[in-house]
Amino acid sequence: MARMNIVLPAMGEGVIEATINKWLVKEGASVNEDDPIVEIATDKVDTEIPSPASGILAEIKAVEGSVIKVGSTIAVIETEVKATPEGTKKVEKEVERIRETIEEVKEEKKEEKKVPQEMKSRTPSGKFLSPLVRSIASREGISYDELDTFPGTGKDGRITRDDILKYLEGRKGTAVTASEEEKTGVQSEEAKTEVQAAAEEEPEPEVEEKSTISTPEVSEVKKTSGIGDEIIEMDRIRKLTAEHMLMSKKTSAHVTSFIDADVTGLIRWRNSVKDKFLAAEGQKLTLTPIFIDAAAKAIYELPMLNISVEGNTIIKKKNINIGMATSLPNDNLIVPVIRNANEKSLTGLARAVNDLAERARKNKLKPDEITGGTFTVTNFGSYNNLSGTPIINQPQVAILGTGAVRKVPAVIETPEGDVIAIRHVMILSLSYDHRVIDGALAGKFLNKIKDILENYNPGNI
Repeated sequence: MARMNIVLPAMGEGVIEATINKWLVKEGASVNEDDPIVEIATDKVDTEIPSPASGILAEIKAVEGSVIKVGSTIAVIETEVKATPEGTKKVEKEVERIRETIEEVKEEKKEEKKVPQEMKSRTPSGKFLSPLVRSIASREGISYDELDTFPGTGKDGRITRDDILKYLEGRKGTAVTASEEEKTGVQSEEAKTEVQAAAEEEPEPEVEEKSTISTPEVSEVKKTSGIGDEIIEMDRIRKLTAEHMLMSKKTSAHVTSFIDADVTGLIRWRNSVKDKFLAAEGQKLTLTPIFIDAAAKAIYELPMLNISVEGNTIIKKKNINIGMATSLPNDNLIVPVIRNANEKSLTGLARAVNDLAERARKNKLKPDEITGGTFTVTNFGSYNNLSGTPIINQPQVAILGTGAVRKVPAVIETPEGDVIAIRHVMILSLSYDHRVIDGALAGKFLNKIKDILENYNPGNI
């Protein structure tokens, strides 16, 4: 039998390693091609890796709990299929490419160790600074205010090493006063050599930093806990979520506006077609795809809700990619993304919502399926909550919250006069970044969502 190495595959931009959570099969067990064999965890998502071929899992090289680099061998499978020279060369080429990427990241990690602790990974406005950029900025005395003025030529406007080197070249011609020289000193030969060497290298890989949330010391926990209290350590996903939420509150000027919507006609229509929809499409028609459809249509008409902020620059997004906040069985939260939501029919949205939600609960989402969102919808009504003030999912600038649909007495205008009737009403909330979105635009957007839902027309479903 031929022996085939199973390597940890590339799993999206910025993901260079993963933790082996659990092996789903044991050594010596038979596996079929595409059967899940191991569950892994990255900084972005938990997922499963399928077997590349049918055969026997001969050897497990990566134990549970270990952190493995992308491209490293995690197991060996024995298969009846003989490896062709072309297939072997293709695998070797891919592994070599992955290893080259890892080596580039290692070089950046060396720079990270040299960065003073007071240098943070983001500027006050939320602009990401790579370890290399921070290292050069620290040695050259470039302030956060100066960094915030950089337009950035990297992905999503990030500052690259070339950007900061170009800035330094332009600053060389500026005279330095004697007092500044005494204060900062002349640039060291070591720093000059480092900057020159960096300029000759290839552009740095854009790699997100890992979560570095500090957890309370044991002594601190003891001070706040009493007899019989249970001390629960945050899991990895909860730590990442906590860090992201804190960063969002520090970055954006949060404001929340509310509006109610009479969705009686929508509820009656949905109840009249849901059984036929299930029989014809094999999909449940919940309210979530309808809310996403309404949000996508409203964003198409008011595109300044579909933006992000980089320093003093506003980036208007071309695609409408809507994230849907999804609760997991362990009570954690994840936000899979429906790309180009405005181009999908209601049937397409229902399929996407059901598929992503199901795979999210089974830890089968791919890293690329939880990135790239430009707007988020979260449904408080799932747990019968009336409303809420959601936190913006950075780097987005707004998030829509949908409350529970309730039967309430309401005043209805008729040709014969006002009457009181039982209506289905829900509350919509919009949290938005007041740095770039004013109350007028937020109000127009909420009113547009209300109008779409109260007069819902799915078109060609």
